[in-house]
Amino acid sequence: MRALITGVNGFVGIYLSEYLIKNGIEVWGTKLPHTSMPHQISSKIIVRDMDIINKENIFEIIKECMPDYIFHLAAQSSVALSWENPQLTININVNGTLNLLDAVRKSNKNIRILLIGSSEEYGIVKSEIISIDEDYPLNPTNPYAVSKMVQEYFALQYINAYKMDIIMVRAFNHIGPGQAPTFVVPDFAKKIAQIEKGLIEPVLFVGNLEAERDFTDVRDIVRAYFDIITAGKSGQVYNVGSNKTYKISYILDLLLSMSNKKIIVKSDPSKMRPLDVPVIRCDNKKLVKLTSWSPQYKIEDTIKDVLNYWRINI
Repeated sequence: MRALITGVNGFVGIYLSEYLIKNGIEVWGTKLPHTSMPHQISSKIIVRDMDIINKENIFEIIKECMPDYIFHLAAQSSVALSWENPQLTININVNGTLNLLDAVRKSNKNIRILLIGSSEEYGIVKSEIISIDEDYPLNPTNPYAVSKMVQEYFALQYINAYKMDIIMVRAFNHIGPGQAPTFVVPDFAKKIAQIEKGLIEPVLFVGNLEAERDFTDVRDIVRAYFDIITAGKSGQVYNVGSNKTYKISYILDLLLSMSNKKIIVKSDPSKMRPLDVPVIRCDNKKLVKLTSWSPQYKIEDTIKDVLNYWRINI
């Protein structure tokens, strides 16, 4: 079996490619020109430069690779950046996905595609809802979430009109070693590691610490993606998450408890989002029923791994 991962050198792509290789899958991957591959896996993957906005480029690579599976990870995934540059977010996440779908349609409609959506699509959830299942109405509250919802709707058009084999996931928050510090957990961890080395003052500036998120280790997330693309039903949407939530303040307290430095925490209004969803918890029963998947990593171990990553890599 052969898989193509768009955005293979991104945070999730690196872990997914390692997992697929361990399971005997031949892995091809795309990355933006002038970006690099991690040395530990670069020799095991057939890599091609690709800009998701370049339709001809995508078509050529798919015709060369002819994969059984495509994991479409290439995206603008930062909610904060989507507020700053919604045009870029729409261009990459919507137009880029359309380019990919068109390229597959013209080359081989039998390729199975996994499109990665987001729990952000659900938006603000009613307070009486304990966890969100796939039938909960979509109500995106930021440009990133809108782009992922539109991507999903276009996929349904291609499924219905062209009988393409597409499965969609709505991934809840995932974390792990190597994630960019544009996200809250690695941002905290990197700054704590810098404080420990005396590189910055022992002060952490934070945004909303009361938000609750369903955090899952990226190493568990990629297992779910593989299970879904192999066992999932075309046209279906599957939530991917742990069905447990943690306040951002709890994550911060965990990180602070792992450091021997006295660190002052201060609120920074500039880190507050225009709209922030209070609680996002995954109902993963559909995924569990399909695959028997469950998380293997405890949140405390994941947080420790993230902090140790930054202690080594700054």
